[in-house]
Amino acid sequence: MAIDELTKDTQPLLGSINSPEDLKTLSNEALRQLAAEVRDLIVRTVSQRGGHLASSLGVVELTLAILKVFSPPQDRIVFDVGHQAYAYKILTGRRDAFVTLRSRKGVSGFPKRAESEYDLFDVGHAGNAISVAAGMAQARCFDGQNHKVIAVVGDGSLTCGVSYEGLNQAGAAEKDLIIILNDNEMSISPNVGAIAAYLNRIMTGQLVTRFREEVKNVLKNFPGIMGRSMYTMARQFEDALKGFVTPGRLFEDLGFNYVGPIDGHQIKHLVDTLQNVKRFKEPVLVHTITCKGKGYCQAEQDPSRFHGVGPFDITTGKTEVRDLPPTYTSVFGRTMVRMGTRDQKIVAVTAAMEYGTGLAEFARLFPKRFFDVGIAEQHGVVFAAGLAREGYKPVVAIYSTFMQRGYDHLVHDVCMQEYPVVFAMDRAGIVGEDGPTHHGVFDIAFCRHIPNLVMMAPSDENELLDMMATALSMGRPCVIRYPRAHGLGVTLRKDPQALPLKARALVTGNDLVIIAIGSMVAPAIEASRILHQEGLSVGVIDARFIKPLDKELILPTVSRIRSVLTVEEGILAGGFGSSLLELFADSGLENVKVVRMGVPDRFIEHGTREELLEEIGLTPTHIAEQCRIMIKSPATPKHLRINVGS
Repeated sequence: MAIDELTKDTQPLLGSINSPEDLKTLSNEALRQLAAEVRDLIVRTVSQRGGHLASSLGVVELTLAILKVFSPPQDRIVFDVGHQAYAYKILTGRRDAFVTLRSRKGVSGFPKRAESEYDLFDVGHAGNAISVAAGMAQARCFDGQNHKVIAVVGDGSLTCGVSYEGLNQAGAAEKDLIIILNDNEMSISPNVGAIAAYLNRIMTGQLVTRFREEVKNVLKNFPGIMGRSMYTMARQFEDALKGFVTPGRLFEDLGFNYVGPIDGHQIKHLVDTLQNVKRFKEPVLVHTITCKGKGYCQAEQDPSRFHGVGPFDITTGKTEVRDLPPTYTSVFGRTMVRMGTRDQKIVAVTAAMEYGTGLAEFARLFPKRFFDVGIAEQHGVVFAAGLAREGYKPVVAIYSTFMQRGYDHLVHDVCMQEYPVVFAMDRAGIVGEDGPTHHGVFDIAFCRHIPNLVMMAPSDENELLDMMATALSMGRPCVIRYPRAHGLGVTLRKDPQALPLKARALVTGNDLVIIAIGSMVAPAIEASRILHQEGLSVGVIDARFIKPLDKELILPTVSRIRSVLTVEEGILAGGFGSSLLELFADSGLENVKVVRMGVPDRFIEHGTREELLEEIGLTPTHIAEQCRIMIKSPATPKHLRINVGS
């Protein structure tokens, strides 16, 4: 029977699971059947809603084993990133609600405390689970409690430096802590898997564990150098044996008991191992090997494409093709190929986002000039600075939300030393269904105050082309921010041209001027058109550059009209509108009415990009309405009136 033909009537087990407690009495055979039913629900839901499919499919058996052995929320289970948490959500009381995945006011695509008592920590960026779990384990010791703390780490999180910082501290602390490493990037042969499973059943069994401790004590108590030598030899033999079949020496040296690798799809082995590990009273790392996309052949064959995917046809695995303009991401990717062909000094750097940032074709054509540094944004920024120091032209393609992690190095290693690194900051603004951990709304505020940095935002595809040419020709640090959106459908120029650091007046007006940046320029023009039909004269300026601002165009225009609406797809606090207020104050302008529109001072939840822009009022209709209020209302509410310099 095809996956999309299955119904609840053919899911008798899943329909009876309302909490993890319902798993405790199930046999291993029943758990295998339940795994198939969970996979079916995940595939059918993601095919309609989009989401992180391959990672979640790979950990179904592991999730079942964890919930069978441990008892959340009393036992603390923390996921790293959360790409792996769909099965966990389904099995912790959200089975029926799961069909609302990533939809407005529906189930979040990531663990979320407000959603369930079983979600203990909000996550969305990689690398924090080990540190969080270490903190929880320490708190447990303070409180004199004995529950278990488990960090589920995977999907590349061990390429993230903070994970090693957590391992370093947690291993040295010698607290009761379990880390489950879901390794879905390695293959494991049947022989190695069978041997590893056998050794783990032996090495983690209660009797053997106690026996090992007793042997250790006996050998250590032998008199003099003989006892120490015998103990050292026994440890060396054990390390040699484990080193022969496992990569665990690193974790052992960091202070963890290493268990693995084990097949992450063999439920009995998983359950047996976790039950034995549960008895440990010191740090332990369980290494599981899983297949990304397990159970859905298209995702198994192409896990990268199905890591994060939009709605797709289950039978073919193909996503819906609509006749839409290219995305800014794809325009950036094509531009990198074009410019990289002409200039051998251009190199591309990304942090585990080769496909997401549009660099796949550049990587294919210029493999020696493409660098995926893993989930290590900080390293990627400094690595690019080193390249720039030696005369190359690095372009760091990075999501706005992940650029936050490289902030210190942006300041100290790039801008302070004025190295010509270009940051192509994708997903700037509202990103949609991934929610608050992924919205790129803070970059204007945390970038624009840094000396030596030029920051710009294109209003259409051609401006993105030109800004790429501008950034690569300037010889100084540059940021280009652009949205997760399709372009306007303009005809792309063949040859990008470097821009002067100037804004451009797109619409003239006498009643009010809208100064917009990036993705908000088109809505501002549409709002001006609506108001023109009502007899109102509203001008529009495309600022182009967040830093530096074009004083020569902006100040005379504002001095004449004295009524300004700023519009940005970024946080208002410290954002683009704030920079204009600073400009007006520093220039001595008085009695200028300024209203700022942008993202309010709160974290925006998940939903479609269109739904969220409507909610926060960044649409042509909302912009037009704000203009009417400013023009027609003699008594503008105080919170909308800013008399700069008066």
